[in-house]
Amino acid sequence: MPVAPAGLVRAELDRQATVWAERGHPVSSDHLAALQSVLGTMEGRGSIEDPADGDTREHVPFVLVVQSAVRPAGEAMATTELGGRHGSVNQHAGDIDEFQPIESVGVPESDVYLVIDVERGSEFCGTTPESAVATLAGRGRTPLTVAEGLALLTVRPDVLEKNRCFSLAGSRLGDRRVPAIWISKRAPHLGWCFAGTPHSWLGVASAATRR
Repeated sequence: MPVAPAGLVRAELDRQATVWAERGHPVSSDHLAALQSVLGTMEGRGSIEDPADGDTREHVPFVLVVQSAVRPAGEAMATTELGGRHGSVNQHAGDIDEFQPIESVGVPESDVYLVIDVERGSEFCGTTPESAVATLAGRGRTPLTVAEGLALLTVRPDVLEKNRCFSLAGSRLGDRRVPAIWISKRAPHLGWCFAGTPHSWLGVASAATRR
């Protein structure tokens, strides 16, 4: 695995923090210092992949999540953009904020944290979410939550592409619905699909770990 060049990881963390600050959610210097230390340790072990290696839309080395910036989801979606068009929430997903992280995800208690080794999961296009989640579990990975998907879309909007959208199966509401982000009228759109229904244009986004 090509390792990220020295300094590139910190520069990317600073860039993502700047994106959040521009949206009115600055990350404190203490939080940034702690996260820089975490990434520095991982970088030293060769655990952070070079962002320039391979298709950077399929794989993102890390995503900075600011919980206060992605709740409620409807307001957060309105701040996302794709080609200058702001995001929206599906009319049938009015209870999206009631979806909670599943137990296996293990979301950190901190309001600010990192999702490490993120994949948008295009390999699962045409596969049911429940089947994809089982495959991910076998690899020691967990699906992204709604909050993490919104964070990914915020700091890396280029990841969302036509026919390469993604479910966020790390958040559920005790029923068969699985949240997802796709493109509608050329803009980001947050809604849900059913766990047992495959879509050729919808994969399942996942992460290796959270710090």
